Amino acid sequence: MSLTVGALTEQIKNLLETTFLHVSVEGELSRITRHNSGHIYFTLKDADATISAVMFRANAAGLKFRLEEGLKVVVSGSITVYKPSGNYQIRALSIAPAGQGALALAYEQLKKELSELGYFDAARKKSLPRYPRRIALITSATGAALQDMLRVASGRWRALHVSVFDVLVQGESAALQIAQAIGRADTMGFDMIVIGRGGGSVEDLWAFNERVVADALFAAQTPTVSAVGHEIDWVISDFVADLRAPTPSAAMQLILPDQHELLQGIDVMMTRLEREVLRQLAKKSEALSYMQESLKRHSIERKIEAHAQSIVQLRVQMNQQMGQKLAHHAQSLSPLREAFDRAVRQKLSIAAQQLSQLCAAVQSSDPKLRVARGFAQVSQEGKVVTLEALHVDEIVDLADEKVTVRARVVEKRALR
Repeated sequence: MSLTVGALTEQIKNLLETTFLHVSVEGELSRITRHNSGHIYFTLKDADATISAVMFRANAAGLKFRLEEGLKVVVSGSITVYKPSGNYQIRALSIAPAGQGALALAYEQLKKELSELGYFDAARKKSLPRYPRRIALITSATGAALQDMLRVASGRWRALHVSVFDVLVQGESAALQIAQAIGRADTMGFDMIVIGRGGGSVEDLWAFNERVVADALFAAQTPTVSAVGHEIDWVISDFVADLRAPTPSAAMQLILPDQHELLQGIDVMMTRLEREVLRQLAKKSEALSYMQESLKRHSIERKIEAHAQSIVQLRVQMNQQMGQKLAHHAQSLSPLREAFDRAVRQKLSIAAQQLSQLCAAVQSSDPKLRVARGFAQVSQEGKVVTLEALHVDEIVDLADEKVTVRARVVEKRALR
């Protein structure tokens, strides 16, 4: 009795699926296809054979690493037969990297990817303020890490306001809460954002290895600090943040100034400042004294005094020179004075002689003197006139030294 294709395939399907309910197969991944539905189709192969495989969406969501071409893995699941095509395949329930853990592989894969995208570049890292006033702590409000950070902060820098964003720091929803808290804090004007938690296993710290946290740190405009686990623990957030602190308490020591050290520094600076001020004052005082002396030497009063002394000296010299010249000229003038005196006396003698002659002439022509000899002075209207100027019938006055007579001209005759 012959079988139909469907019946044969159904028998094979039942045989394989009941025989290989649980299989664990090691091989190399190839021909990986991610469907829009979330299912992943791939081929598992080695040097001798290949087998198809599928991981449905529910199981694929639990993968901690990314399936890559050529990656050696161990696939756990069961054998199923796809009846319409008669092909058998592995229905994968879980996939683990061959020779290493899934989390370790996922860590290395994400670290490599983010490094290539520039998430770790030193050039993009922001500098932290030296004296922060407001910081955001993104951590568990009930964790010991928060108390450690607050204790260190209060001892180092009291001029600080701390805002705590309470989030889960482990578990499936922890990464999303941390990322959302980073986004909120970035819009609130903090001087810096600190994310952190205490130590734990790789699984406990895994939230800080998630891509969503790395993206939030990369997008933040506020300086960020990653303070996760112990010094030996390195998570993805340590590479993306602007500063990595080995522990939460160490983060506070790194980002906050020591107020006691600062006060001591201020004391030292004040001492130096006072010493420098005194030195500068002494230097300026010396310079001022020099300038005052220089001003005195070049002042108007000093110049006037110097010119006054010069004038006195010049006056003395001038008087001496004038005395010498006058004495010299006095000697030169003595003969001239004698000659001048002789000439004056001679001139005066001649003038005296001439004056005597003139006086005699005047006396001889004086009418009064003539009257004394029988003559009278003839005048008309108070003016002396000559007889020649008179006309007949004119009235004239005749006067001598004693009498005045008024007469009329009766006749006028010429003597020649």
